[in-house]
Amino acid sequence: MIFDTHIHLNDEKIYEKLDFYLTEAEEVGVKSFLCVGYDLESSIKAIEIANKYNNVYAAIGFIPTEWKKWTPNSILYLEELIKKSSKIVAIGEIGLDYYWEKEENIIQIQKEMFISQINLANKYDLPISIHSRDSIQDTFNILKNNPCNNRGIMHCYSGSLEMSKEFTKLGYKIAFGGVLTFKNTIEIKRVLKHIDLKDVVLETDAPYLSPVPHRGKMNEPKFIVDTAKFAANLLEMNLDDFEKITYQNSLDILKLNKHEN
Repeated sequence: MIFDTHIHLNDEKIYEKLDFYLTEAEEVGVKSFLCVGYDLESSIKAIEIANKYNNVYAAIGFIPTEWKKWTPNSILYLEELIKKSSKIVAIGEIGLDYYWEKEENIIQIQKEMFISQINLANKYDLPISIHSRDSIQDTFNILKNNPCNNRGIMHCYSGSLEMSKEFTKLGYKIAFGGVLTFKNTIEIKRVLKHIDLKDVVLETDAPYLSPVPHRGKMNEPKFIVDTAKFAANLLEMNLDDFEKITYQNSLDILKLNKHEN
């Protein structure tokens, strides 16, 4: 019983065979999916998919690397989408990314995007899905100074153990995906082993970041099982127990208990 808290079913690589990939994932125990947008078009597609499949939910928003698409009307467009679909359960993926963009004026635009979308989440009582790359301290500062009332998920977390504990103190869950299984990700393994299990959720980020033994291939929704097995083994836990706990954590942070049986 697994909840994939961050997947791009709206990516063409998956979307073109969506029924096939979802069926395969469901057959190995993936029960629910959060399909995440990264700009207006992908957000609209995430809603379309969520409306079609009972076990798929949507997150909508502008990823920081899409700053060129951000306009004064972007928040209004997102707000209109929220009003039209009850399957939107989060704003995301939003945040900061300094890996690709290092110019101060662009960083400032990203910060404005981030804060504006946190405010939108608060207006509609939604959690957020956070993208943070090479920007962990600024991400933390913004979340601390501009609190999201319903908190959210640190997607593809890549910071230190010490910073992970600061995020969990604020009420955020830490998402672990295929990167956890890579040989060189020692700190991420350390994070999993030393944070409270109530703060752990799973994700694929499919079609990206396939776990071992699929590294180098397109990440498929069913591959989250490999991440779950790796994580449970690392924690020396029964796999079923680990899946049940992380599934419940996902329901809790996304406020989905009322939707699930």
